[in-house]
Amino acid sequence: MSKGTRLLTAAVATIVLSLAGLFQPPASWSQQSPRATTTASRNAALVAATAEVLKETSEIRQLAILRPVQSSTQSRPEIERMLIKNLDEETTPAQIHAGEVTLKKLGLAPSDFQYRALMLRVLTEQVAGYYDPKTGQFHLADWIDLDGQRPIMAHELTHALQDQHFNLRRFEHWPKGDSDAELATHALIEGDATLAMALYVANNPLRALAFLKSLGTMGMASQELEKAPRALRETLLFPYQQGTDWTKTLYKQAGWDQVSHAFTSLPQSTEQILHPEKYLAHEAPVKVTLPDITSLLNSSSAASRSADIPVRLSAQREQLWSERSHRRANHVQAARPTWKRLDYDVEGEWGFYLILDEFLKSPAESRRAAAGWGGDRFAVYEGPKGEVLIASLSTWDTENDAREFFEAYVKRTEMRYPGATQLSATDPQNRKSGLETQDRRRLSTNEGAVTIELRGNRVAILEGQQERVDERGLLKTIWAQSLLKP
Repeated sequence: MSKGTRLLTAAVATIVLSLAGLFQPPASWSQQSPRATTTASRNAALVAATAEVLKETSEIRQLAILRPVQSSTQSRPEIERMLIKNLDEETTPAQIHAGEVTLKKLGLAPSDFQYRALMLRVLTEQVAGYYDPKTGQFHLADWIDLDGQRPIMAHELTHALQDQHFNLRRFEHWPKGDSDAELATHALIEGDATLAMALYVANNPLRALAFLKSLGTMGMASQELEKAPRALRETLLFPYQQGTDWTKTLYKQAGWDQVSHAFTSLPQSTEQILHPEKYLAHEAPVKVTLPDITSLLNSSSAASRSADIPVRLSAQREQLWSERSHRRANHVQAARPTWKRLDYDVEGEWGFYLILDEFLKSPAESRRAAAGWGGDRFAVYEGPKGEVLIASLSTWDTENDAREFFEAYVKRTEMRYPGATQLSATDPQNRKSGLETQDRRRLSTNEGAVTIELRGNRVAILEGQQERVDERGLLKTIWAQSLLKP
């Protein structure tokens, strides 16, 4: 999966989404406008309800109220302005572009996909209330029936309690390059709040009925979420669904103390969320670093442009021409747009599962192939004509785990690119250059060649190689200069 998928989750870390997917109102309930009330009376009712729900949520979650939580209602335009402001503050145009490019290259989004527009549509559609760590305030949409939305309030006020005890603002500017760990942390935050909300509802079953009726009354839709590319949609739901399952495991083992301790000992990967026993066993991911191959790509591009010039040389002028062509290649490279690295991140077990299952369409097979993940790193490069190359190196718990992933990725690639042809299963040139491999597949596609190479418990992937790119040089550099740290 790409960084682009993570951005949407990061932008909604404190907003309740997709609750309509968890509680479906009967189709017979009509969609009516909430009864009209004045802003003043609505806010007064919200203030009273906030204090009441906060008190009960504090008791359920076993986190003391350190300070009151200010609350207010907001109109749809106000919430939309907030979403746009947060989006612009937390994501740059370069990040948005990188996300779009990567999702499209991996086949996770259509060619006309526009990431920022989708984010705004989905968030505007799904938001019902949010807690803002910057101001310490809770806001509820003013078109929502207050009594029916107390479960949402319990969820968001759990975020307020988390913030008071664990400081949620420390997660606002996550270090670049490990969005898999970032997604895991959001799973902790949202899983905690969703479990607290469920227990709040369980205290009085009538609350669930009121909430369902409220959803029908306010006409909460989910068309934009349902239309979103699958990888984005499922990653949006990951913190709420998988995060809740993970939190339940910790809660059943040692109660809320164990959940609270997780804010100090954070989950480090989506693997730890999907397999709580690995979190409890402190099985940390391997840190993988990849060399930056931008200069190699630019050298290949410059050389190919020089090679396109037909020249016949005499033996006496060969050396002179070689010197001139080298200077020309350097000049062309400086004068024309060149390759650049757009992204450098971690896919994680969840990311690899989505990449595989987008085409395998067999969740059990894809989960099995992604399990055993030990660590990875990928980089995305964009060429002067819009070409895209993705380089990836992953390490696995065992050689058998690596082989399962290798074979699944080959199968996924064949399905990702209809008409792909295998160029070679083995390459004698590899042995001459010291690139001996246990297994190697190279496929020709309409978007460039894809090379997948297995060595022991590691798998290297180059996806999107253009003609005349020095593939052996790229692979040799990746294998030789990559670092793996426990």
